[in-house]
Amino acid sequence: MASKDEKERYDDLTGGTDVPASEEHFSLEEILAEYGAGREQRLMEAVEQEVRQEESPAAQGAAAQAAPAQGQPSPPARQTEPARQTEPVRQTEPARRAKSVSKAEQQAPAAPKAEPEPPDPLEELQRDLPPSPHPITLEDVVGSTVDAVMEEDAHEPLLRPRRGLFSRRRLVETEELYAPPEPEPAPEEIPEIDTIGPEPELADAAADYRAEAKRRRRPLLAAALVALLPVIPLGIEAYGYQIQYWTHNAAVQSGILLACLLVVSVLARQVFAKAFSMLAQKHCTSELLAVISAVVMAADCVARLLLPERSDAACYAPVGCFALVFAMWGGARESRGMWDTFRMAATDDEPPYLVTETEKGACKQAGSVPGFYTTALRENAAAIWQTALMPVVLVASIVFAGLSSLGQGRGDDFLLNWSAILGAGTTFALPLCWGMPFSKLAAHFHKAGCAVAGWCGAEKISRRRAMILTDGDLFPPGTIQLNGVKVFGEDLAKVSSYAASMARAADCGLQRLFDGLLRSEGGHYQKVDDFSFYEEGGYSATIRGESVLLGTASFMRKMEVRLPAGINLRTGIFLSMDRQLAAVFAVKYNASENVDFALRMMRRSRITPILASRDPNVTPALLKRKFHKGVKVEFPSLTDRVAYSEAELDRGMPRALLFREGLLPYAEAVVGSRRLCKAVRRATALSVLGSAAGTLLAFYLVFQGAYNLLTPLALLVFLLLWTLPVLITSDWAGRY
Repeated sequence: MASKDEKERYDDLTGGTDVPASEEHFSLEEILAEYGAGREQRLMEAVEQEVRQEESPAAQGAAAQAAPAQGQPSPPARQTEPARQTEPVRQTEPARRAKSVSKAEQQAPAAPKAEPEPPDPLEELQRDLPPSPHPITLEDVVGSTVDAVMEEDAHEPLLRPRRGLFSRRRLVETEELYAPPEPEPAPEEIPEIDTIGPEPELADAAADYRAEAKRRRRPLLAAALVALLPVIPLGIEAYGYQIQYWTHNAAVQSGILLACLLVVSVLARQVFAKAFSMLAQKHCTSELLAVISAVVMAADCVARLLLPERSDAACYAPVGCFALVFAMWGGARESRGMWDTFRMAATDDEPPYLVTETEKGACKQAGSVPGFYTTALRENAAAIWQTALMPVVLVASIVFAGLSSLGQGRGDDFLLNWSAILGAGTTFALPLCWGMPFSKLAAHFHKAGCAVAGWCGAEKISRRRAMILTDGDLFPPGTIQLNGVKVFGEDLAKVSSYAASMARAADCGLQRLFDGLLRSEGGHYQKVDDFSFYEEGGYSATIRGESVLLGTASFMRKMEVRLPAGINLRTGIFLSMDRQLAAVFAVKYNASENVDFALRMMRRSRITPILASRDPNVTPALLKRKFHKGVKVEFPSLTDRVAYSEAELDRGMPRALLFREGLLPYAEAVVGSRRLCKAVRRATALSVLGSAAGTLLAFYLVFQGAYNLLTPLALLVFLLLWTLPVLITSDWAGRY
């Protein structure tokens, strides 16, 4: 309970009114003065109580008996209950003063009884207080106040419920000591940061890849012919014919196979260089497996000549030769695809448009070249999968070769078994998974007037399976015509000026149409204020103090603008001034064959068009009337449509470059990229599956010693059959 003096001081501060404490406002000085006054008053009351007790007869007798005793220390001053509970580490200035006064009073002799009135203890306290050695600042007052509160309430929890200064109602805790940690975004939601390093000129890059493609393609035919030479006698023997100096002659067979393998290895030296360069980057690719397989097979040819206890089975050198040939072919096709991509990208230093990715889908923006080269050189999905799985195949081949040879006491057959298992695991399709479809699609893009920045660019723009389309994409210049104008009580030059100004502010497909009308009438653009879009299909603004509306007939009716009964235009544009109809424009939309073909192509490839139109007439219903009825578009809300259309004014990372106008190049870039990604993933999956199947099957046959079933010709046919689906898939990627 509050004391009486505190209640009186509370009434003085509040003016004697019952005002809630939560509605009162006090300054810092008033709060400090109030708190300090209460603290000092309690100290004064404690001192006055002690003085009165000392003046009582019992206290005076005790003081008289203690007076002759010199040298004995005075009894300590009595402390209040809070003071006995906690011993403060640092005493405040009022506490030190009160303590010194208490000791002085106890040590002083008692006053004689003859005096009628005792001296006022308050006056003595004020007179005996020593002067302050230094002025007390506001920081000292705040610090001492906080220390006193902490000393008095040390037995209570540190974070007790807070109360008001003059109220016992608990305050609501509205602040947390520690902010809760924000949830970490999912790995797929973390945006990737694209950094653009130093990039060469695209023309120079195209020239480099052209030279590389020619360098890789030149020895390809010779290597294929050399690899085919040992296959001919193997095929003849398969039909039961015998060849003199070849059949049952291990020395001749091993020598010829070793020679062919060495010649092919020399012609495929670029495959060796690429394999070891990727190995230096800690990447295990199909080229590395082909190189290791060729080395093991060459060693097996030598072992057949030197080790008499080796099994009398033919060497698998023809398989190693074809593995190197297919690796050369894949590298040549990849270089050709990069050449076609960069020579198309080098057509213009500032291409008209680029295609980049957004949260909703692919978006066409203003053209920009920086970043295209960096994006094109990033790793493809086939290389990533090979880096993860090819080491497993390599290690498995070594383990299986050891189990099938050393584990059965046939150590001389280790190289034979390893060459068979590793050759079956090194499928011919692995080097073609990326280079073959990419080269075919790059050649097609070169004819269509676009270029895609490799795997990364294709994967980025086709990931969402959606494209943002605007008025200009669906109805390019020349497809929107003005069939007539009817004016109601206004000048034609004025209404054309107002309509052109509104269309220009809306930045829609009607801008070019009204711009031609404005030039023909000799008008000029007006200043447009307070421009707004409406979901109902129109715009509103203020021009020269007049309220102007431009939109469809349904928009005018909803805005309470009266229309003549005889006007029936499904695609007409109406203009009103101050809620009065001023003009009617008969607009006709013509369908373009290229746009219709692009929409059909997008539908076949399951690419969803997102209609980000600002023209009030361009709706899904209009597209179904003008194009084939099967067209399906996503029609978001007005706010989203305006935001998506404004995204075309930005400049993102160039995932693809467009060098022709219209929707068709844009659609071909996105659709072709999606088909490329699907072809690469399917080809890689088939190749990895073939590699695993070949490894397990070869291990089973060599473990059983069935070398008559696992002949070099049979293994060669097995690997060629696994390559056929990849070739078909690569050809399918460029047909859409």
